[in-house]
Amino acid sequence: MDNRPIGVFDSGLGGLTVVKELAAALPNESIVYFGDTARVPYGTRSRETIIKYALQDARFLISQNIKAIVVACGTVSSIALFPLQNAYKIPIIGVVDATATAAAAVTVNKKVGILGTTGTIKSGSFEKMLYRIDNKIKAVPKACPMFVPLVENGFAQSDAAHFIANEYLADLKQEGVDTIILGCTHYPLLKGLISDIMGEGVRLVDSAEPTAKYIAELLAERDILSNQGAKYSYYVSDAAGDFAKFARLFLGVKIPVDNVSEIDIEMY
Repeated sequence: MDNRPIGVFDSGLGGLTVVKELAAALPNESIVYFGDTARVPYGTRSRETIIKYALQDARFLISQNIKAIVVACGTVSSIALFPLQNAYKIPIIGVVDATATAAAAVTVNKKVGILGTTGTIKSGSFEKMLYRIDNKIKAVPKACPMFVPLVENGFAQSDAAHFIANEYLADLKQEGVDTIILGCTHYPLLKGLISDIMGEGVRLVDSAEPTAKYIAELLAERDILSNQGAKYSYYVSDAAGDFAKFARLFLGVKIPVDNVSEIDIEMY
């Protein structure tokens, strides 16, 4: 048993989708969440900058005496996971492998679309994992740089979001994909919109549920599950009030602004 919390980080609000699934799968586990709201989005940054930010985020979580880190960010999972794992001895888990495995399991025609940030798509991380699982799968990647700002600013259901999504999804429709990986933890808030455009026959696979399931299995395997009641702590690098306001969209429950602490991430 290990009653230390699990650390989770993302560039902003999106990682709360993973927190929600972790809470459902592991009700006794405490969670420390950090959203780097001062520097969101990560997906348009250089590789060097993403690695720098990821190491700072991890250093902050390590200071909170956590037992594992979940990188609830498709961009960081794609680009900076190995540098993170090389830097620390505790388990550090990204979202790519579990999500790709889930998508490979449900595709019928073996055509899988991948929606992600520019950084994620450039890395080819989901494509490589899909090919490793089944080399007959055809991946159809599409960078969607406007999705994160739309979600972070509360415009996920707007006419602008619908117009932009139509543009992004056109190639996937033309290719006839039957499964789409939502390769960023912000994208589940666009599920309804994407489903409307792609049609009912296309499965959408986001990272939250498969990643939470993998974490639960890993903690049990290592005998580091908690046997105490769960506590949740939220930290951001800017705009705690906005984080608390929009968090409900991701978590399904309200976070009082007093429960969100602002930190200077540049100190780490």
